[in-house]
Amino acid sequence: MGAMKRFVLNVIAKDASSLAARLVALGAPRWLSENRAFDIALEGDPRTALDEARDLAGDRAADINLVPAEGRRKKLLISDMESTIIDVECLDELADFAGIKPQIAAITERAMKGEIEFTSALRERVGLLKGLPLTVLERVWFERVRLIPGALELIATMKVHGARTLLVSGGFAYFTTRVAKLVGFDEHQSNILLDDGVKLTGCVGEPILGKEAKLAALERALQRFALKAEEALAVGDGANDLAMIQRAGLGVAFHAKPVVAAAAGASVRHGDLSALLYLQGYCDDEIVRAV
Repeated sequence: MGAMKRFVLNVIAKDASSLAARLVALGAPRWLSENRAFDIALEGDPRTALDEARDLAGDRAADINLVPAEGRRKKLLISDMESTIIDVECLDELADFAGIKPQIAAITERAMKGEIEFTSALRERVGLLKGLPLTVLERVWFERVRLIPGALELIATMKVHGARTLLVSGGFAYFTTRVAKLVGFDEHQSNILLDDGVKLTGCVGEPILGKEAKLAALERALQRFALKAEEALAVGDGANDLAMIQRAGLGVAFHAKPVVAAAAGASVRHGDLSALLYLQGYCDDEIVRAV
């Protein structure tokens, strides 16, 4: 953390006023959301201040992060989909209709933790779904997929302030197409589930979009829009999101697996997706609300 670089302590919590009172020695709060989110402009060593703030917060459900004071509002958002924008892992839900959810969910969990390689894990899980009727995809979409609170506000607010938004997923185009349209993402990238017109074949289109492909998508977007990495925000929850999270100027682990939370620049463990707006310094009166 360069000596000349200034940082802001960003705090998001329920009943944040009482937490602000605990942190008064670090500085006066600038409120972003009444009793919910505030900034403290730091004068001393930022890492020491962060550690002190987290110690003072104790076991409270608070998201406390350091963000550079300059360039907080990002011009590009690149986001994972499953367990980040929507609240399920679609493969696991497809498996539920096939009667093998525990088996597939266990593989998903290990892949997201980084314990096994993503590409081979995806092929294995898709192979177990061979013969599943295509009608099940529609049932998962309508019966299981729900947006995580704050998703609509996040995308709408960033877009109205000029940012480009990209949804990248190790999941499948059937779902990214619909989620991107529903939420308002400018673009989406994902994998293709192969079928014979009636049922899944148990295969996935090649090449498979995994960790390296997500990073490559970020790099292409930076080049295409003539942006620096510092102007990008990347968010995800799994190990296959880590490369893009570490590359972006603001990389956020969202309700993430421990390996991701430990390596990301910022971590949201308690808040919803509106936390990504507060991390960028947006106030409530600047947020575009979902109708």
